[in-house]
Amino acid sequence: MSDSSRNVIDQLYLNEVAHQIRWKKTLEFIAGSSGAVNGMERGLDLGGRTPLTDMLEKHFLCPFDNTCVDLDTGILEDRYGVVTAFEVVEHLFNPLHALLQVRNVFCGKDPRLFLSIPLRKPELLGSPGHFHEMTRREALLLFGRAGFSVVRSSEFRIRHPLFYLTGVKPMMRAFYEKVLIYELKRT
Repeated sequence: MSDSSRNVIDQLYLNEVAHQIRWKKTLEFIAGSSGAVNGMERGLDLGGRTPLTDMLEKHFLCPFDNTCVDLDTGILEDRYGVVTAFEVVEHLFNPLHALLQVRNVFCGKDPRLFLSIPLRKPELLGSPGHFHEMTRREALLLFGRAGFSVVRSSEFRIRHPLFYLTGVKPMMRAFYEKVLIYELKRT
């Protein structure tokens, strides 16, 4: 049985312009971190390996592992000074479990979690594989419950501006489609 809640990392996915825009803006956000995240021995990128994982390795100057366990129920192992979860949490049935696992694998003086999620959209614009799109408030409550505090946050769009002029639904996305991105630390 296939799992439609998980993205298939294939050439179609990799070539989508929205992902390339997201990766660029994600790296710009990470570059603005004032935390001591460079010089880590290893990082962990939740989800499957993408070109963004390679970019993270270049930025942080360390190898990154990717998860191969079920993030809803599995146990994360090893220790990491930096963990990333970009566009992952909304696909999980149990995002609290995954965040608690991330907290358990943190090591070092000032470990960080960089995480992005789509802002909740009206159901008409929703993605069928997203179980937990959240409002800003819901995201903050989840982070707090998992033992994280927000160091900083931002938001951005992932489409070229002309995309929003291609129809009624794309025009609606201009109002609702945003990615929230956070730098989190342990509380």
